[in-house]
Amino acid sequence: MTTASVLRMQKNIYSKVRSIEFPQVNWGLVCFAGIIMCSLLLVFYIYQINVLLKGSYLVSSYEKEIEKITQENKELEVSFAENNFLAGVLSKTQELNFQKSNSMKYIQVMENTLANAK
Repeated sequence: MTTASVLRMQKNIYSKVRSIEFPQVNWGLVCFAGIIMCSLLLVFYIYQINVLLKGSYLVSSYEKEIEKITQENKELEVSFAENNFLAGVLSKTQELNFQKSNSMKYIQVMENTLANAK
């Protein structure tokens, strides 16, 4: 191989390399698109946080409401039990023919009739 053939080969290789040029990138447009994308992602992030906080607030308010309803339910159960007991007492008094008293009479007990505890 002679020097001339080597130079032709190098020239041929350089011309092929120059034909494979990378496209020119408009860096201003890329930066602008990046800034727009970051801004959109930030807005979407804020929106997601807002939705998450709203859901958390709703859950806590529903838990408070459930506690309130549970307390009312316990009070109603107690009231029902008392009413059921009173209904049983009323039916038992009617069954035993108790009557309402109109007057009360007291019996006096003398002090000396009681036993003294020692």
